[in-house]
Amino acid sequence: MSVLRTYAIVRTDALADPDAFVGRAPRMIIDEVQRAPELLIAVKAAIDKEDQRTPGRFLLTGSSNLLLMQKVSESLAGRAAYVTLEPMTCRELAGNDATGRWSDFFDTACDEWPALLSPANPAKWEEVVRRGGLPFPALRLNEKQRALWFDGYTTTYLERDLRALSAVDDFVSFRRAMQAFAVRTGTPVNSAAVAAELGLVARTLRRWLDLLDVSFQFLQLRAYTSRRSARVRKRPKYYWNDSAFALHLSGWPESGGVHLETMIYADLRAWAALDRSRASVMYWRDDDNREVDFIVERDGKVLAIEVKATTRPGTADWKHLVHFLSEHKRTCIGGLLLHGGTETFRASPGVVAMPWWKVV
Repeated sequence: MSVLRTYAIVRTDALADPDAFVGRAPRMIIDEVQRAPELLIAVKAAIDKEDQRTPGRFLLTGSSNLLLMQKVSESLAGRAAYVTLEPMTCRELAGNDATGRWSDFFDTACDEWPALLSPANPAKWEEVVRRGGLPFPALRLNEKQRALWFDGYTTTYLERDLRALSAVDDFVSFRRAMQAFAVRTGTPVNSAAVAAELGLVARTLRRWLDLLDVSFQFLQLRAYTSRRSARVRKRPKYYWNDSAFALHLSGWPESGGVHLETMIYADLRAWAALDRSRASVMYWRDDDNREVDFIVERDGKVLAIEVKATTRPGTADWKHLVHFLSEHKRTCIGGLLLHGGTETFRASPGVVAMPWWKVV
């Protein structure tokens, strides 16, 4: 029996009698649960019947954010914990159970950062970003095979996941929008400008942008300000979830520094999701268009991170870090310039430059 037929039979059983389905086993893993949202009510009922709740009785996975889906009325509030499974980190791909060493920068004084990280094997960022972090293409496929896999992944996403999330009746235009957004990874997105470029309505583009965010494809990065109430009014930046997928969709023949940023952001997201202090990752831009790629806020302190692909960073590469530190002296523990070279050095008071591969 084919996998697709087996899947269809299981889904039919789940929809026909959700209560009986979730009662088949004392513990159950249900994949792609957003395809049968009725199961969530049955899961809730099964949990509430227990005299003493069994942690991990149900493991529910899916490719969409259940809490934001229109078809889902049950959130399992008070009964479930939600975890986003990020692409594999560089250390995971190398066989280590770890993310980047971002916590070390908060636990160590800035003056000690140059000696903080142990020697690591130099790596070329161009090769790493083309590999990406999605498990199967990153671990099992070469570059040509990855291109075919990403084509299939895009088609599956359009024809299956989007149909489960929302009514999109123009998949050709949506694919073009994905390509336009991929070119803009690492930037604020002007929906009106993209809509005009594609000959679409701005409101449609904004809805599609939300769909890509909800389905963990094109992710929003909020702006940092010292006043929390002002953060929601600042325009966010967006990064594609995976550097290799972003590069494939864009159609660019060569990777650029923005893809290195995309990879660094993926590692930061994976680390922040596991951080006990509930760290937040944002970016900073002021009214004079000075910008720092990532601002990590943790326990009332912030770490400023700038990413540059150059192998020979100079003063211009860390000048915005210096300005950010001057404006946030009370909260900023230091600035970190991650670059594509091999040297670690003190770039400026409070700013340390080091190779990206020493951290992630």
